[in-house]
Amino acid sequence: MNISTLQFVITLCLLAVVIWLLLRIIKQQSNAGLMQQLEEKHRAMLLDLNDGLNKLGDRLNSVSQENSERLKSAVSHELQATREAMQALQLAQNTSLAATRETVLETLHKTLSEQGKSQQVMMHDTMLKATTTLTQTIDTLSKIVDTRLEEIGGKVSERLEEGFRKTNETFVSVMERLATIDEAQKKIDGLSTNMVSLQELLGDKRSRGAYGEVQLEGLVRNVLPTSSFKMQHSFENGTRVDCALFLPDPTGTVAVDSKFPLENYHRMFDPNLSEAVQLLAEKQFKADVKKHVDDIAAKYIIPNVTSDGAVMFIPAEAVFAEIHAYHPEVIDYAMNKRVWVVSPTTLMAVLNTARAVLKDVEMRKQVHIIKDELGKLSKDFERFDSRMKKLADNIRQAHENAQDVHISSQKITRRFAQIERVELSDQPIDLLDEVDE
Repeated sequence: MNISTLQFVITLCLLAVVIWLLLRIIKQQSNAGLMQQLEEKHRAMLLDLNDGLNKLGDRLNSVSQENSERLKSAVSHELQATREAMQALQLAQNTSLAATRETVLETLHKTLSEQGKSQQVMMHDTMLKATTTLTQTIDTLSKIVDTRLEEIGGKVSERLEEGFRKTNETFVSVMERLATIDEAQKKIDGLSTNMVSLQELLGDKRSRGAYGEVQLEGLVRNVLPTSSFKMQHSFENGTRVDCALFLPDPTGTVAVDSKFPLENYHRMFDPNLSEAVQLLAEKQFKADVKKHVDDIAAKYIIPNVTSDGAVMFIPAEAVFAEIHAYHPEVIDYAMNKRVWVVSPTTLMAVLNTARAVLKDVEMRKQVHIIKDELGKLSKDFERFDSRMKKLADNIRQAHENAQDVHISSQKITRRFAQIERVELSDQPIDLLDEVDE
């Protein structure tokens, strides 16, 4: 196909050249005869050219057919040879692959066999070592467990013995405590008898008064100094109070009188009495308390002698709580009369306050003494400060002198060293005079 195309292109080029020559001849010859001749020649040439081209085409077709058949035969031979070579190569590769596969399989089999044997040996050794180690560990654990069991058995025995001993001691202690409880029971029986006696004692007005006075005296003596109170104190108007507290101005002397309104209090809570009788007892109880308040206000609040108030001491906390909780009008009545009702607990608070006041007064009395002592101490400190400054100046001067002496000693030492090395100058220098300067 390439050759026929080339021939066709050459033919076209020749035809174009011929036509160009004819056109050029036509332009040069201007007469008609010549044109006709040229036309005839041109036709003849075209006919010849057509015949030549037909022949050339036939020739090209025959040549191309020959070349095509030759190429087909050559290609067929080449394909046959290539096919045969491929078959031979494939057969050789199959043979080589079969041989290589057999070699690899044999090598792999040998390698796996050797590895299996080595792993079996290794596993056997490992199992043997593990068995040995496990056996030793079990023996050690058995010994440790036996030792621990023996220790635990010994401790259990010791603790059992100790437990039996403590149980015996506890049993003995329980027996002793039971004996103590028996004795305490006997004492409780005796105390019950004494309580009955105490109730009989408190049933008497004089006995209750003495009991309240003794309790009042005990509380006051435990809190205040003896110089700040007096029991059974008599005033100028002839009245005598259970206790007089001597407090500093403006409070002055405070009278404390013990009162114990117990009879109607018991009747208020007696279950054997009717409600009407209990209400009547309650009214009488409030009347008793108010009467005591009136008596204290009349006897122990003396103008220019005592303070403008007095204290009524009730020895029983229950009676005091009953008054404060359920009878506030009685408390108001007492406050209006300038009488303060207290129990043993609240009296302690009053006495502690009084003690604090007394202590504060004593401190104020000693203020001028403290002030004088502080003035003396200030003067002593001023003298100490001046002497300390003088001592500091002397120490500083001594330090400076010591430094000068040290410098002179160093210069003298250097001078001796120069003399030893025979490094003398023409003009000797007085080192000590230089230091003084």
